[in-house]
Amino acid sequence: MTEKRQKQTQKGLAETGVTGRNSGLNRIGAEDVATRREEPSPETTRLMEAVVERGNMRKAYARLVRNKGAAGIDRMTVAELRPYLIRQWVEVKEQLLDGTYRPLPVRGKEIPKAGGKGVRKLGIPVVLDRLIQQALHQVLVPLFDPAFSEYSYGFREGRGAHGAIKQAREYVNAGRNWVVDIDLEKFFDRVNHDLLMAKVARRVKDKRILRLIRKFLQAGMMEDGLVTVRTDGTPQGGPLSPLLSNIMLDELDKELEKRGHKFCRYADDCNIYVRSEASGRRVKTSITRFLWRRLKLAVNEQKSAVDRPWHRKFLGYSMTAERTVRLKPAVGASGRFKEKVRELIRQGRGRNISRFIQEDLKPLLVGWANYYGLAEMKTEFEDLDGWIRRHLRCVQWRQWKNRRTRQKRLMQAGLTEERARMGARNRRGPWWNAAAPAMSEACSNAYFDKLGLPSLHQQIWMFRTRYQTAVYGTVRTVV
Repeated sequence: MTEKRQKQTQKGLAETGVTGRNSGLNRIGAEDVATRREEPSPETTRLMEAVVERGNMRKAYARLVRNKGAAGIDRMTVAELRPYLIRQWVEVKEQLLDGTYRPLPVRGKEIPKAGGKGVRKLGIPVVLDRLIQQALHQVLVPLFDPAFSEYSYGFREGRGAHGAIKQAREYVNAGRNWVVDIDLEKFFDRVNHDLLMAKVARRVKDKRILRLIRKFLQAGMMEDGLVTVRTDGTPQGGPLSPLLSNIMLDELDKELEKRGHKFCRYADDCNIYVRSEASGRRVKTSITRFLWRRLKLAVNEQKSAVDRPWHRKFLGYSMTAERTVRLKPAVGASGRFKEKVRELIRQGRGRNISRFIQEDLKPLLVGWANYYGLAEMKTEFEDLDGWIRRHLRCVQWRQWKNRRTRQKRLMQAGLTEERARMGARNRRGPWWNAAAPAMSEACSNAYFDKLGLPSLHQQIWMFRTRYQTAVYGTVRTVV
């Protein structure tokens, strides 16, 4: 390597923070606090410098590693990105700054929708493009998010599905017991690029940023080895897509606010709450016309409706048909959860049951309980707890294999020899025995507690206790 090239390399490594013995992406963005103490001004026309700034890139890389994710069409994994950037970051940064960077096509992947109703198409960018999108996202969010509606809950810091669900419940309890459920037809596949870029350009003045975003939007999608060019849509899968969807739909939020409507929107799921069916139908017709004329977005008439909230689902939740409504999991939520549990149990039949519970089953149960922690119907969760324990007893019965082993295990669990013999030597199947008195006593609730099996009912009760204590100062009864 020539002396000139060595100096260029050292300069590039210094810019990325990759220097010394422990060089790597953990050093990208080691910001010099003495020289940079202020965030970029929202009105600056040099936003690209803020995107490639060392502190911003380091934060983006940390977020990328935390999220992991699949490889794109170049097959590069997140673990392989760091050594690649050590070698190529100087060149990549120059391309971003002079506007010549070109994203690679995304990898198309279809995943089944909940309930088996069709598929959802994802576009998975290569890891380098995901890193750059994340860095862009971090710079653009402070420009756009403060102006978003208070009733937009999707993909925003400090907001989420629970906030939208609680707001919806407040509307219904206030007497707005009709809902206009708006479902946008293939929203992420049909966003008009020109309209979206015009909205972005209202706040972003750096033309390099605008050109880069359009390149990300127009990057092709590779499926079965063939690349198709995109002229509209912002496929899900990249860090930038959620922000772009909120930018596109912010005009809908502002229109609803201007008309005085009460609504909740989470990404492309929008519910408007009104006091009568007639007003709901007028709103639905008017908003459908607005979406098409102003945003070129079509409403899916088959999935949209004007109905009672307890007949519809919103973000996996529904409501009870009572004077003061309560939240509950939507129809089908428990069924989909059971399918996931069955699949895990099928995969873990031959494993140590304690390790299987800790490594595979517990994360699913805790995650599901945390999401449905707002539900106020404890009976359903108690039933699910019993169903899960029965499945685990069934697995344990199968693992004991023969009558002799089963009798021995039952006796070790505290059953008398006669009861253990009768329990082990019946000719019934595993599912029947999983609910029989002998197995229920041998593998009791306390037994599963020792193995670390979470109780959905207890998890949800703890969630509600924390939430209600913070909001109301006390815990309300759950039926």
